[in-house]
Amino acid sequence: MKLFSSLKELYTKEQYSAREAQDRAEFIAWGPIVFQVSRLMVKFGILEMLRDSNEGMTVEDICDRTRLSHYAVKCLTEASLCIGIILVDTENNRFTLSKTGWFLLNDHATRVNIDFNHDVNYEGWFHLEESLIEGKPIGLKQWGNWPTVYEGLSKLPTEVQKSWFGFDHFYSDSSFPEALEIIFKKHKTRTLYDVGGNTGKWALKCVEYDNSVQVTILDLPQQIIMMEDNIRGKNGADRIKGFGIDLLDKNSLFPSLEDNLDAIWMSQFLDCFSMDEIVSILMRAKSAMTQSTRLYIMETLWDRQRFGTAAFCLTMTSLYFTAIANGNSKMYNTEDMETCIHKAGLEIEEIFDGLGQGHSILVCKLK
Repeated sequence: MKLFSSLKELYTKEQYSAREAQDRAEFIAWGPIVFQVSRLMVKFGILEMLRDSNEGMTVEDICDRTRLSHYAVKCLTEASLCIGIILVDTENNRFTLSKTGWFLLNDHATRVNIDFNHDVNYEGWFHLEESLIEGKPIGLKQWGNWPTVYEGLSKLPTEVQKSWFGFDHFYSDSSFPEALEIIFKKHKTRTLYDVGGNTGKWALKCVEYDNSVQVTILDLPQQIIMMEDNIRGKNGADRIKGFGIDLLDKNSLFPSLEDNLDAIWMSQFLDCFSMDEIVSILMRAKSAMTQSTRLYIMETLWDRQRFGTAAFCLTMTSLYFTAIANGNSKMYNTEDMETCIHKAGLEIEEIFDGLGQGHSILVCKLK
């Protein structure tokens, strides 16, 4: 396994003393309630009150402000002390916000992850064991009887949809400006397939960036309908087309263009499929390519992250795919993705790292 140097230091040497390791093991054992207490300290506004308080707050102060019972506030604050998200002045029994609590409250990525895990995943995690054994997203049954979450996105409850798309867009949107520069300045692009285009957000960025580009979004028919509703009336929407396709069907081919296709874009897309399925999709993409076509694969490859926290988030996200999304995909490392690319008859021309929230773009061409 090849790791960026920062990750190699973390994952090849013991990081903790025996006492620290024991503490960490107990933290893991109580992980579900650690999550829920922390989430509620945010939801009830307690962390925000502590942040904005000059002198800290007592249990009674918090009760008055939140209308929660004395019992509820005592349980939450005592647990929060042990979790490490608040501190206490023992002289006057006033609570203040810790550094960890500050990040829990103010870090956008953390808030997105909390909403995603609570609204979309939390109940489904209970079925992780079955999902790993059966290779199916058993945890998805809480939302509906679909083979994967993607068929059901348009039917999810509004709050669940909001958290799902909030998670999806947060990790992709931050990389869009740099990605646009690569596709339209480093490589001239006039025709582009956006594979797994979802709501059309990336396609709209493309037609806004370059007023001559034509974009075709390839996605499930129900997603195409959602996308068309989303882009209707927006600038450049007349240069965006939809093409309904089930990419899990090996007989479903990419559309043909009369002129050469300049680019195929796959952003946070291939992680939604098993390695065998990725090879099948890439082989069909290859059939639409010429020598001048470039395939851009943008992924958050966990082994290419600068910080251990990012790699942690990504490897945990793999288990969302296991239990909820589809049962057989994950956040891949570079070696896995390279294997799929080469099996499909393509080769990597260039890799761009460090885009947005830890994305990499693998630029591929025909062998």
